[in-house]
Amino acid sequence: MTINEIKKGILLAGGNGSRLNPITLGTSKQLLPIYNKPTIYYPLTTLMLGGIQNVLIITTKKDKENYINLLGNGSKWGMKIHYAIQEKPNGIAEAFLIAEDFIEKDKVSLILGDNLFFGQELSNLLIKSFSTNGASIFAYPVNDPSRYGVIEFDKNFKAKSIVEKPKNPKSKYAITGLYTFDNKVIDYCKNLKPSKRGELEITEIQKIYLKNKELNIKVLGRATGWFDTGTFDSLHEA
Repeated sequence: MTINEIKKGILLAGGNGSRLNPITLGTSKQLLPIYNKPTIYYPLTTLMLGGIQNVLIITTKKDKENYINLLGNGSKWGMKIHYAIQEKPNGIAEAFLIAEDFIEKDKVSLILGDNLFFGQELSNLLIKSFSTNGASIFAYPVNDPSRYGVIEFDKNFKAKSIVEKPKNPKSKYAITGLYTFDNKVIDYCKNLKPSKRGELEITEIQKIYLKNKELNIKVLGRATGWFDTGTFDSLHEA
């Protein structure tokens, strides 16, 4: 299927959700409820508020039918929702290889299906990210940065480095699960080698853009909230 819209989004809803066992043994973590909605409604809404109406949901073979039953083709929200399979949890960056035909020559935002954002500021920043060159990432101050990819800044608050899950973080600014990339990301991913844990790491892609001086970093302020719901504590907090 040829997709002509410029603003495109990928919602990554794969993975095993092993940190949330046993409640994820029978269902995807993105289908667990947060208050009165399935978790996946929240990242999908973030894309919608960012002006993205053409979305590819990447999930597992066993969960695909559940998402189709829940979301359909997106027409009831004025969207176009498509589906693709990630055979194994080979890393976030693999999403761009799976979505190559969907992305075509356009820019694309990717959001993790277990990330919950709120606040008008983020919607405006996401909209603007499509008009900037290279890639855009969104940073947020956290109390436990060693769980995330972390940005180290210099004295002028310019990004110096990005480290995935550092034992001794150089800052409190974590990279959230929302990113926008131009279509060069596909070629970068094709040349990426798996990490020691056997995954194609999204932080390695971000480092390429940083090295090429094409990485835009937006620090989210107090008007925006972010929850990564991948653990029992963070799910309860959300």
